[in-house]
Amino acid sequence: MKRIATKACACACALALAASGSAMIGCSNGGADGDEAQQSATSQDASYTFTDDLGNQVTVSSHERVVAGMGSFANIWELAGGTLVGASSDAFSDYHIESEAEKVGDFSSLNAESIIALNPDFVILTGASSGRGGGVAQTDLKDTLQAAGIPVAYFNVTTFDDYLRMLKTCCDITGDAEAYKVNGTEVAESIDAIKKKAEGKSAGSVAVLTTYSGGTRVQASSTQTGTMLAELGASNITDTDKSLLSDYSLESLVKADPDFIFLLPMGDSSEAAQKALKDQTTANPAWKELTAVKEGRVITLDPKLFLYKPNDSWDDAYEDLYEALYETPREQK
Repeated sequence: MKRIATKACACACALALAASGSAMIGCSNGGADGDEAQQSATSQDASYTFTDDLGNQVTVSSHERVVAGMGSFANIWELAGGTLVGASSDAFSDYHIESEAEKVGDFSSLNAESIIALNPDFVILTGASSGRGGGVAQTDLKDTLQAAGIPVAYFNVTTFDDYLRMLKTCCDITGDAEAYKVNGTEVAESIDAIKKKAEGKSAGSVAVLTTYSGGTRVQASSTQTGTMLAELGASNITDTDKSLLSDYSLESLVKADPDFIFLLPMGDSSEAAQKALKDQTTANPAWKELTAVKEGRVITLDPKLFLYKPNDSWDDAYEDLYEALYETPREQK
């Protein structure tokens, strides 16, 4: 690579900065909300300039050696026709990337030295500050990477529109228009058809409960799953009672009495999450008095589509929710 020699001195300085505490700490996805970014991009010769989701202007001159700091981002880059030399550990365990890449740490604690040692042309990170696993702060890596002369872009992906925007940018960089058509445009068309089926319909009220070993949280209508449900004609109980977002209790759920309850286990152990849900909620006799429980409308969601980012399978996630809301009879849980 032409940039190896010119970056050598900068990399040495950046490694020193990383060793002094710039390695990223904390923990997305999944679940943070993606802000609509101004995607003003231009192409000159082999370089590509665009504005990322944090408002930074980024110029990518080469994309032969790319590192992704989130598993879903690594998957998106491959869907755009790119290959990786490095990725966070969840890219291998949860998204099964095809690139022969090196692990650069967990997405919640990326290793700056490992990233720089790969001599990347471009690094893709999340601008989210919270989500699955705790408080992500990949933005802490920006100064270290830029000191090494490495372009870095930040994306916030929560909804399908966020995914489509990021995929478009990645495909523009790789120059793979067909990849955008197959993994973006065609998926969007499928989703539009599903939304059209829901036009004029009202599914009633819903609660989305995220269960983990330490407790249960109620998702807002602005989350990944909450957004899809709202687009399909469901009303989230947190829209009328914001206190549920910070102070969940079975009593408050009984008071809201949603027509549907969607369960989303998360964490290292789905068994521990289900046990926590049972101990805190379903074991209580009041649980059985909920309308959703009595009428068999308690649905456990597939983590691959609703905890992780479904990417080119977003239409499958929409279809699953549509069927749950309008088509599939549910047996009592």
